Formats: sequence, C-alpha cells, structure tokens
Amino acid sequence: MVNRLIALLMGATAVAVASTIAIVFWPIGNPPELKQLEGNAKRGAYLARMSGCIACHTDGENGGAALAGGVELDTDFGTFYSPNLTQSAEHGLGDWTIDEFAKAVRQGVSPDGEPYYPSFPYPFYAKMPDQDIADLWAAFQTVPAVDEPSVPHAMKFPFNFRPGLKLWRAAFVDFSTFEPDETQSDIWNRGKYIVRGPAHCGACHTPRNFAGARKASFDLQGANKLPTGGKTPAIHATALKKKGWTQSALAYALKSGVKPDGDVFGGSMVEVVHDGTSFLAPKDLEAISIYLLGETDVATQ
Repeated sequence: MVNRLIALLMGATAVAVASTIAIVFWPIGNPPELKQLEGNAKRGAYLARMSGCIACHTDGENGGAALAGGVELDTDFGTFYSPNLTQSAEHGLGDWTIDEFAKAVRQGVSPDGEPYYPSFPYPFYAKMPDQDIADLWAAFQTVPAVDEPSVPHAMKFPFNFRPGLKLWRAAFVDFSTFEPDETQSDIWNRGKYIVRGPAHCGACHTPRNFAGARKASFDLQGANKLPTGGKTPAIHATALKKKGWTQSALAYALKSGVKPDGDVFGGSMVEVVHDGTSFLAPKDLEAISIYLLGETDVATQ
C-alpha cells in the first residue's frame, strides 16, 4: 500500500513537472512585419493620449518623468507597477525594434518571448492596425531617455509564475483585429474603433471574473470592484440614455470632465480626461459619443 502511494505521488509529481516545463517553453505570439512602414510621430503622440499611455506610465504624484513608469496599481492578484517607456537603452525601449514593439503592444509578448500581465491592456491594442503601431513607435522614439529602472511587480502566489499567463491568455483573450460594421457610418465605426481599441473603455467599464478576465456577456455594463476600490457605471446606450446623456453632452464631458448636471467626473475618470480624452479632436469625441449612444451620424444621411 505504501509503495503504491509513493508510486502515485511520484507519478503526479512527474506530471506536474512535465506540465510546468511544457508551459515554460510554450511559444506565444506571431512575428509582425512593420519594418517597412514609416511612422508619423505627431499622429503617434495623439494615439498615445488616446491609448492612456501618459496616464498609466507617468508617476506624476511622485514627480516622475513623463513615461518613465512607476505608477502603482494594487489588485487582488498583487501590485503592478507600470514600466519605463522612455528611450533608455537599459531600462526602457531604447534598444527595441519596431517589430518587438508591435508584438508587445498588440500581442502582450516581451522581446524575450515572455507574456505580459493583463494590467497592460494589449487585448484592446490588438485592434490597432499596422500604421497606428508605426505611428506610436515613431512618437515613442522622441521621448527623452530616463535611466530609471522599472519597479518589479509584486505578485501573490501563484500569479507570480509568469508562464502561467499563457494558459490565461488561451482561455480568455480575444486577439481578433478590428472589423468595421459596413451597415454603419464612417464616424460610428471610428467611435467603435476608439472605444474597442486604443481607448480600452471596456477595461474599466466591464466586470471581471475570478481570474481577472472581462465578462464578455456584461460588456460595458460597469464594474463594482476596480483595483483602486472604486466602481464604474454602465456606458452602453440604454444606460446612458436612461441617465439623460446626449451626444453633445457626452462629447463635452469627455473634453472637459463636466457632466450635464454641472458635477464633474471623479475617480480614475479624472486622469482619463486630464491625460487622455481632453486632447482628442472634436470629431473623435463626437465619434465616441455616437457609438456609445448607438446613434447614427445625421450628417451622413
């Protein structure tokens, strides 16, 4: 009986070891080909604002340099710290290639082939086309180097086993590209792209399951438990219209932070507006509001 238990234990251990090795060496990601594209740094800087890069990678509260990282995000899985995105060759993106950048942004895979934690919203950035990535890359190459090392994440067990993210990705991440709706107007589709892609609105406005993945069936229905302890409202058309939001009011609020009743946004939306949506062009703010409210652009009728 004892020998049998020992044999079973050894067998289980062998399976566990073999499975762990298989996960560690499981290759992820696909090689992109963007080397021939010429990026526009000005347009890329605009996309960086739209994508929330400045807000998430600039520790302004502690006097951190722009895009030098260090912003803390405390969650049930551990504490994340945004990395250095400056042109530092040792601590930032200084020695990266555009293809490595594209693979990181859209596929969540580091130049070393390791998966990034989903605190980095790469499932949304997967919607971005090659030219947008090339423009972003051109913009990041203009960021002065700050030789400040990124703060390592402080993850709880078993989430500190980074290769395990490969299983999480396989189970929960949708890497599909952006598909416009041909039955809708160009401006409606522009709004869809911004919301579903770079602006990653669903990252905060969709509840998550036990594993930290978004619940697809509750898309944009709000979340009661953000990492910061706050909550977000539903932002789908029915909920917005029920609260009296109109296209012009929503566009104005995303620009100014001021709601129709004269109150202002609170919580994380303060940073979203201050560092992101307040910089967007009126046409893009209009596109977002048209898409979220489910309206058709009257100018295209």
